[in-house]
Amino acid sequence: MNLQDKIVVITGGASGLGRAAAEYLATKKGAKVALLDLNAKAGAETVAALGEDKAIFCQTDVTSEESIDTSISAIMAKFGAIHVDINAAGIPLPCKILDKEGKATSLEKYATVIKVNLNGVFNVMAKCAEQMAKNQPDEKGERGVVINISSGAAYEGQIGQSAYSGSKGGVNSMNMPAARELAKYGIRVNSIAPGLFGTPMVKSLDEKVQKILISMCEAPKRMGEMVEFSHTCIYLVENSYVNGRCLRLDAATVMQAR
Repeated sequence: MNLQDKIVVITGGASGLGRAAAEYLATKKGAKVALLDLNAKAGAETVAALGEDKAIFCQTDVTSEESIDTSISAIMAKFGAIHVDINAAGIPLPCKILDKEGKATSLEKYATVIKVNLNGVFNVMAKCAEQMAKNQPDEKGERGVVINISSGAAYEGQIGQSAYSGSKGGVNSMNMPAARELAKYGIRVNSIAPGLFGTPMVKSLDEKVQKILISMCEAPKRMGEMVEFSHTCIYLVENSYVNGRCLRLDAATVMQAR
């Protein structure tokens, strides 16, 4: 799919990898972006930087159908269509099975992670797919593209990541059934499993901690750059033959148990 003048919905679009993708898509590929996030200040700043003709911010709770419906309505009113959905919103809340006293963790804590990282992805994907299905197909028969952001933790989760890894593994497992179901509408579904990236959150960690994390990267021996994530999103949009798959973007990194 050609990204010129296409409408891209990005959850978590006001910060981190989501914001990096939004900025690249709008400034380098001629796309228009809809930023769905809880951080109103960061969202407004991003729209101001990109220009109101290129971007819209919708304060959104991805776990709420009502909130998503409101955001979708605002996007359709401004841009008239949705062509790409990048679901980057997520929370890394640690959740051990047993606490320091050997007591089982609360189901509520586990469910909070699943609700945001898995239910939220399905929620936004479904609402965006509903609008994509109404698009006129392009010359390749495509109406839309969904990119769900997973994590290397879906494969090699660390201690305390049972909830996070479970949620991200679920994101990857949705690829094939979603791709099969939405194929008749001309909508492709893939996921990206990033490794260690130099997001503001990671860069805020103690330098010693950063060095330990980087030591687990095989090659190149560094954090991923934000533009490399953006390039991968673009690849998945523009290459029409990639469907139902997860692309690991992690420099062959395998995180240690702790």
